[in-house]
Amino acid sequence: MHTNLLVVPTVKAAVEALQNADKAAWNRLFTPKAVLFDDGNPRDLKRFTQESFGRERFICIDRIANNGLYIEGDFHSDEWGDFRTYFNFELNDSDRIVRLDIGKVRDVA
Repeated sequence: MHTNLLVVPTVKAAVEALQNADKAAWNRLFTPKAVLFDDGNPRDLKRFTQESFGRERFICIDRIANNGLYIEGDFHSDEWGDFRTYFNFELNDSDRIVRLDIGKVRDVA
């Protein structure tokens, strides 16, 4: 999967770390008190990293919004299969991640 459409360096680095299951690179991008929300519910970031890396990844990213901080695309999970998901990053002034919201994209009918 190509990450050349990702314009925010921290977001690009985070996606590349996820894709490559590089936990060390991923962890360096977050502040010590960063929070993770999964479908609106608080989730332990360290546990997410431990459980997901190497088992979850983007298949493609085809929507970018919020000045490059919101990404959406097809996602694969060894446990849950393939589905649309989003990652929405919040960065501090040092471009480190303070909050990450992830979740399944809901169909709007």
